[in-house]
Amino acid sequence: MVRTNPTGLPARRWRVRARIALELVGVVALVGALLTLGPPAGAAVTDTVPLKITNDSGRTERLYVYNLGTHLPTGRQGWADAAGGFHAWPAGGTPPTPAPDASIAGPAAGRSATIRLPRFSGRIYFSYGRKLDFRLTTGGLVQPAVQNPGDPNRDILFNWSEYTLNDAGLWLNSTQVDMFSAPYAVGVQRADGSTLSTGHLRAGGYSGVFSALRAQPGGWANLVQTRSDGTLLRALSPLYGVETGALPANVMAGYVDRVWQKYATTTLTVTPFADRPGTKYYGRVSGGALNFTDSSGAVVTGFQKPDAASVFGCHRLLDAPNDAVRGPISRTLCAAFNRSTLLVNPQQPDTTTANFYQDAVTNHYAREIHAQMADGKAYAFAFDDVGQQESLVHDGSPRQAYLTLDPLN
Repeated sequence: MVRTNPTGLPARRWRVRARIALELVGVVALVGALLTLGPPAGAAVTDTVPLKITNDSGRTERLYVYNLGTHLPTGRQGWADAAGGFHAWPAGGTPPTPAPDASIAGPAAGRSATIRLPRFSGRIYFSYGRKLDFRLTTGGLVQPAVQNPGDPNRDILFNWSEYTLNDAGLWLNSTQVDMFSAPYAVGVQRADGSTLSTGHLRAGGYSGVFSALRAQPGGWANLVQTRSDGTLLRALSPLYGVETGALPANVMAGYVDRVWQKYATTTLTVTPFADRPGTKYYGRVSGGALNFTDSSGAVVTGFQKPDAASVFGCHRLLDAPNDAVRGPISRTLCAAFNRSTLLVNPQQPDTTTANFYQDAVTNHYAREIHAQMADGKAYAFAFDDVGQQESLVHDGSPRQAYLTLDPLN
């Protein structure tokens, strides 16, 4: 089982969605200074937006699609049918009870089909060959948790995209935060007719990610899951690798130790807001903690030395509350630890991609996924949007959205 929250998403993914959504169950959140925060004057976001799903996978199995999430007008969890109609989940139980069949027949290989996205903050799942098994608890929907050997979805080839549609427009992203699996790209047609897209792999990129992880010493090969027939199913995130013992718990310790040594005698400067370059925080290690002061010299927050799970999950010792100080500093630190830029640049965030993942101790999962993306963009860890490295499209008045399922070979 995985933890749930009002969106039905696992807790650490909820943090990502909370940053993307401007409105969720009546709560307004700021996404980022460089995003368009609203539709053009005179334009309005429709109640539903068409999503064109194109099956370029080349796979002959039946395709199933699911549109699950929180219905923003009501705040209720549920699913949407192909026309965008909302259906609330019934009450769950203990133990979890099977959820209603929310599957939508997807297009056959080489074909396209269009469904409609309602005002949701949620996920678009797709699976090949078999329907996904969703359950309901008293706390809401239980998502697939394939890091668990007993999860009924473990042997199914599937993946998902994430989106939010509200008064400020559509945000649609591909994600590899939890796992890297069946490839796809997302896109949006803007009000002026132009199209944005992201998420396509380079030629050979799908197998390239798995090959690189298998060749990386130190347990990274253990992230790869295959089916009994030899089908490559996915690579788990390194957080799940640490949690399940596939990766050593000390896999990031050497790098973290060197960071602590460096900033015992050097100041780390964090400028967490791109639109507020004058807001800076200054970090030094003292008493075993990395403590940050503001421009007046007052201590505003501090961090104990993070373990690998805290780094890969951007939580626990690197928790990022939705506040004005600790959260923004923490997300900057999380990106810097995963990208291993803290030893080469005391000014963070470092947005020079040539500096990313250059240390021998790094998030090799994220490194290889970004390396194999056609545009270099991915959501390989929870705060991969620091420095705008995420695979996200947005428009304030979208005409149409796109989900393209790419070949695995």
